[in-house]
Amino acid sequence: MKCSILFLFLWLQETYTQIPIGQWREHLAYNTAINICTANNNVYAATSQSIMYVDLDDNSIHKLSRVNGLSETGIALLKKNEQNGNILIGYSNSNIDILSGNKIVNINDIKRKNIIGDKGIYNIFSKNELSYFCCGFGIVVIDENKKETKDTYYIGANGANLKVNGMTDDNTFFYVATAEGLKKAPNSGTNLANFANWQPVAGNGLGPGSVRDVKYFGTKLLVLKNDSVLQWNGNAWVLFYTGSNNIQSMTISENKLLICENNAVNQGKLVQLEVNGAISAGIQQNGLPESPRDAIKIGGDYWIADYFKGLFKVTNNSFTNYTPNAPQGSASGDLFFQNNILYAAAGSVNDSWQYQYNRNGMYKFEDNYWSPVWKFNIPAMDTMLDFITVTANDQTVYAGSYGGGLLQLEGNNQVKVYKQNSSLQAAIGDPLSYRISGLALDAEQQLWVANYGSATPLHVFKNNQTWKGFTVPFFINQNAVAQLLIDDANQKWIVSPQGNGLICFNHGASLDNSSDDKWKIFKAGNSNGNLPSNEVNCVVKDQDGILWIGTSKGIALIQCGTDVFSGSGCEAVLPVVQQDQLAGYLFQNENVQAIAVDGANRKWVATKNGVWLISSNGDKIIYRFSEDNSPLLSNDVKKIAIHPQTGEVFLATFKGICSFRSTATEATEQHEGVLVFPNPVPADYRGLIAIKGLAKNSIVKITELNGRLVYQTKSLGGQAVWNGYDYKGKKINSGAYLVLATSEERNEKVAAKLFFIAHE
Repeated sequence: MKCSILFLFLWLQETYTQIPIGQWREHLAYNTAINICTANNNVYAATSQSIMYVDLDDNSIHKLSRVNGLSETGIALLKKNEQNGNILIGYSNSNIDILSGNKIVNINDIKRKNIIGDKGIYNIFSKNELSYFCCGFGIVVIDENKKETKDTYYIGANGANLKVNGMTDDNTFFYVATAEGLKKAPNSGTNLANFANWQPVAGNGLGPGSVRDVKYFGTKLLVLKNDSVLQWNGNAWVLFYTGSNNIQSMTISENKLLICENNAVNQGKLVQLEVNGAISAGIQQNGLPESPRDAIKIGGDYWIADYFKGLFKVTNNSFTNYTPNAPQGSASGDLFFQNNILYAAAGSVNDSWQYQYNRNGMYKFEDNYWSPVWKFNIPAMDTMLDFITVTANDQTVYAGSYGGGLLQLEGNNQVKVYKQNSSLQAAIGDPLSYRISGLALDAEQQLWVANYGSATPLHVFKNNQTWKGFTVPFFINQNAVAQLLIDDANQKWIVSPQGNGLICFNHGASLDNSSDDKWKIFKAGNSNGNLPSNEVNCVVKDQDGILWIGTSKGIALIQCGTDVFSGSGCEAVLPVVQQDQLAGYLFQNENVQAIAVDGANRKWVATKNGVWLISSNGDKIIYRFSEDNSPLLSNDVKKIAIHPQTGEVFLATFKGICSFRSTATEATEQHEGVLVFPNPVPADYRGLIAIKGLAKNSIVKITELNGRLVYQTKSLGGQAVWNGYDYKGKKINSGAYLVLATSEERNEKVAAKLFFIAHE
């Protein structure tokens, strides 16, 4: 049994400002609440990704995630042990956390164990210091005092795996709701690991088949079967309650039985029952709750976990929402910054480039606030699913739906949708599907569009509001086109998935004259393009104009892009780097899914095995982040975008978005608005001090007021960082210091004052 302990650092409030350099934050969805409990004068709600809680003393909202202590992203449920106040957290991958006060203990036995079949956690029952985790294969007993697994019960026929949905006891017997019906065993004096000691509970009225849950309510044994609650009266099972809708859960709270229901059109209801079966309260008002999954009662208030609306408190039929600001879900489409606003495409396609029917549209992150861009505020998006690509300029946002065409958004939500009303074409064999898979704006702000699967897979929307399509002159499997990039020579580079490679297109002097159009395809092999693989995932241009190409087997560089169609030709270069004592190709055999260039021309590289930051030429690893050594939500990182002014790196995964504030920002041609932060530096500050707003490659000196040099460094793009130590490695003393910055050409200088408070 492997057990690790993490101390929980609680972050105050749900509203973030800029995070310190070297720190992480999450951007997880909190609207999909699935479970709820109360402990330590807090109300905790689990979402499908993480946990939020409300401090009942001041109604402040807080978040718990991998960033501040949880072991995973992706929660199945949470429950409170009423005897000791611990909160038990079961993850969708079978991992377990125990939240006890301000400490989180991880128990990963189920996750690590090689079990054939369903390892999911479906319910938790606690009795004294033991908690019984109801799993897809049986029951796992956790000793909360010892923080270890005590036993495992396989209670199916002949000791086979059996899904357990719920568990309770009446001080004489344990009862378990299973896929085979209701079973019971004595709660003392019996070897519960012996399947033979778990006997079926029959009785008229119960019938065969799965039982969804079991509770001991007052002196009554209740089971949830289908959408009815049945009671054992000593002789038979009789109806205790049946709802007009689908029952999602039944929970005992303050000696009341709370039933959460919803119907097919997401009209929810909360029903409160007494021990005698009488309905004593019902909550349903103006479409709220919409899809309640769990509820508790605290005094006269009801707290509801709603799958679409997050966390609610209901007081005298007044609804108060406590869901923190966040995106509506995960995003694995394009991430794109424009004017310091991040646009995140929420959709995706699978490996075969098939629809996923994602309806979340896009998310916009501006001034540390997330807002949705979807059908509920833009009705024209109602039929546009799977947004996977986005680009923008100062006036217009363009977003591509994989099947629904091209969306154009201008100020005040002025909307246009392009598909059959343009030169865009439906996919061959799918006449209603206009698959937009890549977008790019050229220097003249003309929009280039990748139109996957159509006979004319490349289009341009010209400044005169007319369209032109281009047909690729050679065979490409499925007419597959995706990401577009425009290089310094105004050539269009087209990622072609499905094993087609990378295409370069030069339209010559005129868009409308096709006689001088030139095309070339880059594939694996010498004289064929020299890529490491035909499976190309991404391409990016760095500050030197070099193209970095991510493939399923590593990275290639194109350093001769301007010579693609010249007599000398152009082939990709496979960079060789020293790895320990061996030399190898850069990211050899790694599936490189995205690359982003930071302000210092360094490359962030996303793979299925985590994310790297490498030096500008790729010969040095600066950071390597994975789930094992960082709060990264998933090793499978799909997309990357970097905030140009702050250096914050946003990483999109199927589990959600997280970000890390790095050290480099984009530089300006000259010093602009130089800022030192934090300033003053507090005594307990342990992070990096940043000097931003610098010209590229500036020399930065920290001196005492009398001019004595304390430290010297060089900016990373437009920002320099300092750890507060002098050049001898000694922490500096309290006082005022000068920050002197000189541009690379040494023809411009700027000075700022820094106040430092040393720790006593």
